[in-house]
Amino acid sequence: MDEEPKYGEPKKFDPSFKGPIQKRGCTDIICCIFFLLAILGYFAVGIVAWSHGDPRKVIYPTDSTGQFCGQGLLEKKPFLFYFNIMKCASPMVLLEFQCPTPQLCVDQCPNRTMTLVNANAKSEDWKYYKMFCREDPGQKSVTQILKEKLCPAYLISSKQFLQRCFPTLGKKGETITVGDNVKFDDGRGKIRDAKDLVPGMKNATIVMEGRQVAMKIFEDYTKSWYWILICLLIAVVVSLIFIVLLRYVAGVMVWVMILMVIAVIAYGIVHCSIKYVNLKDTPASNITLQQLGFQPDFTVYLHIRQTWLAFIIILAIVELIIILLVIFLWNRIRIAVELLKEASRAVGYVMSSVFYPIFTFFLLAIVIAYWGVTAIFLSTSSEPVYKVFNETECPHARETCNPENYTLSDMKRDCPLSECLFAFYGGETPYHKYLIVFQFYNVFLFFWCANFVTALGQMTLAGAFASYYWAFKKPDDIPAFPLCAALGRSLRYHTGSLAFGSLLLAIVQVIRVLLEYLDHKLNAAENKCAKFLMCCLKCCFWCLEKFIKFLNRNAYIMVAIYGKNFCRSARDAFFLLMRNVVRVVVLDKVTDFILFLGKLLIVGLVGIFAFFFFSGHTDAFKGATPSLHYYWVPILTVLVGSYLIAHGFFSVYAMCVDTLFLCFLEDLERNDGSPERPYLMSDNLLTVLKKKNLAK
Repeated sequence: MDEEPKYGEPKKFDPSFKGPIQKRGCTDIICCIFFLLAILGYFAVGIVAWSHGDPRKVIYPTDSTGQFCGQGLLEKKPFLFYFNIMKCASPMVLLEFQCPTPQLCVDQCPNRTMTLVNANAKSEDWKYYKMFCREDPGQKSVTQILKEKLCPAYLISSKQFLQRCFPTLGKKGETITVGDNVKFDDGRGKIRDAKDLVPGMKNATIVMEGRQVAMKIFEDYTKSWYWILICLLIAVVVSLIFIVLLRYVAGVMVWVMILMVIAVIAYGIVHCSIKYVNLKDTPASNITLQQLGFQPDFTVYLHIRQTWLAFIIILAIVELIIILLVIFLWNRIRIAVELLKEASRAVGYVMSSVFYPIFTFFLLAIVIAYWGVTAIFLSTSSEPVYKVFNETECPHARETCNPENYTLSDMKRDCPLSECLFAFYGGETPYHKYLIVFQFYNVFLFFWCANFVTALGQMTLAGAFASYYWAFKKPDDIPAFPLCAALGRSLRYHTGSLAFGSLLLAIVQVIRVLLEYLDHKLNAAENKCAKFLMCCLKCCFWCLEKFIKFLNRNAYIMVAIYGKNFCRSARDAFFLLMRNVVRVVVLDKVTDFILFLGKLLIVGLVGIFAFFFFSGHTDAFKGATPSLHYYWVPILTVLVGSYLIAHGFFSVYAMCVDTLFLCFLEDLERNDGSPERPYLMSDNLLTVLKKKNLAK
């Protein structure tokens, strides 16, 4: 009895096979049921999160009683006022994100400097001063007011900053400053200099520095969003032009694409070199990035020579790699060009496939939005936590407390000068013990649903392009509306197979996320063995994810064609590729490299235009260029958006190439070029492979 070949038997000739099987049954039904139940559970988690969460906790400042400034009863009081800003210098601020001083929501920040003692002596000043008291002190003495902390000991002329009142906050360079020669009485008979406020102000703002940068970036987006859309529209037009040109002159376009990528990167090297040389005599340009440290204003880095030197080195390495690959893959690129020409013809006959990524993007946007909203509501579903704050020694310091009955509690009796103030959100809710489980479920379902949407797109395109390849007479034998038919087959019969493949990938991705989390926690550890083991695990799971993506992609193609279950299709695809492993390297991967160069070219062209427009370095655009805090914000947005747009268009080509490649390998196994078993590939591809169809 003959032993079965290592990678299975080659495909046999089947005269009845004319493309994707029409009569097929449902596959992987059990996984389909589990997926639908998981989606229902995902909706249940969303309902729980939305019913308990409150996004205002991360948007609006919170006063000492846990109320939101600018919301509800405090709608007309949007600003947070600190009784004693110097208390914000406490290290606890960085741990609990809350200053250990009474905080009050006010309708305006104080615009004058005065002390409680001086204000109490003048009726007009006292009326203004009481606007910043927690409650009307009535006829109480200054000593009693300070003892009960009804009013602040002093007011400092302040400005609104991130919905908070900071004493005469200004910017000199990037340093927080206060008014010079300003003295005040702290309410205890001690004269203080206004500059004593600086440490507290710096500590208070450090927890909001990220929000400050985010607000500037948001402001830049509000000023430049329409120009960003115009740039992205240009990317769409350029991508469409490339697709059309590939349809008719694929061979010429590939070589032009390669040369233009080399030219664009060369221009980048020259531009960075000019910047590097021009900064030679500029003061402070020779400091290192390590010395500079992190700067919220990223434009600072563009004034450092080392930044441009890093750009030069990176671009030079990329340029060298591309040139060497082109030299060594010269002949193989010629073969891949023919496969691209065949893909161009397929895309031309199924032109609606070019716009299918828009549908995939729409579904992914829904998945991402649902995950993001659910995550925010889950993270804000905790109850407010109140803690004991005291300026003197107190055995209950930093213990949790209840503000409603604190004045009658033992804590207040033991520490008469203490207060029960809002600290942070993190208290237990009725379902608090399940919160981590819900967050994990949210992340896991996000990966599963996102992979499912991507898989649906791959199987749909594969079914449409396979219909083209196996049509004996093109375009007469191509079925009507092949894309819609492929989408219908995928959803009706193979939802389970899509769920199975995307589940495997989601499990690996979640494990990678957990490894990154553990690695972050172990950063402070000095255990070299643990770090090495973690590095090995991360590398192994990265490789596993890449392999599963490759296997899934080819399995979906086989499912789209033959309608078998996921495991059988993955096995058939893997064996087919292993029986033709040399051709896999020669054709498939070289074609992927060419398409990647096409993406780089589109990103480079649109990116250069965006750089000259938003940076204002060209006189032609100076009148139209918006005034921005960070001009790199719209540029990076355009670069990322252009890549996603180019990737969307070229992903159709990539899927087409992969589908035609598997069909092409089966064509070589099923047929021999005889009149009874002719090859279905194009004549040019037959010529390159030194094959031919014999005449009848």
